[in-house]
Amino acid sequence: MSWQPVAPDRLAPRLADWVAATPGVVRLAIDGAPAADPESLGRQLVPLLEAAGRPVQHVRGALFWRDASVRLEHGRQDVESYHRWLDADALRREVLEPAVAAGRYLPSLRDPLTNRSTREPARPVPPGSILLVTGTLLLGRGLPFDRTIHLSLSPAALRRRTPADDAWTLTAYEQYQRTSRPLEVADVVVKLDDPRHPALRD
Repeated sequence: MSWQPVAPDRLAPRLADWVAATPGVVRLAIDGAPAADPESLGRQLVPLLEAAGRPVQHVRGALFWRDASVRLEHGRQDVESYHRWLDADALRREVLEPAVAAGRYLPSLRDPLTNRSTREPARPVPPGSILLVTGTLLLGRGLPFDRTIHLSLSPAALRRRTPADDAWTLTAYEQYQRTSRPLEVADVVVKLDDPRHPALRD
């Protein structure tokens, strides 16, 4: 795998140009460990895509986590359960499929902090929209994304930038690399070991 360095201030514009060149409703995943901060990149892309004439809907994957009684059934630091925190079926059923089939999507399912249903109504997906889903462990689930971006951290960088309280998740990300192979399946991979010197996979 070869990498092409890109200036930090050019990363988001370059990705926005790539996404905006895709016609129709585009279901875009930005996947990465919390230490890579996929939500931050998503927020940077929103105004750039809107300036390119594309309506944008930004969905946070954490708003589609399962109920806490299911997520934490085996404790708060169970690695196998962590892989299933995301309710992938709900994300498919309420967001990704109706965005194309019915021109609507549900912006959230459950507040991850309070564990309460958000009860938000469905929202429209105008023609030409970019439906942007940011989160972790999104790939390798058979979800119908049209474009995918994976934010990559080396094992050393991931350990260094993961808070001590979340160190138990490192095993989950090691398993994710082996089983879901995000470096291979993502359309674009962004290497972020040093945020001051990002690189794109050629």
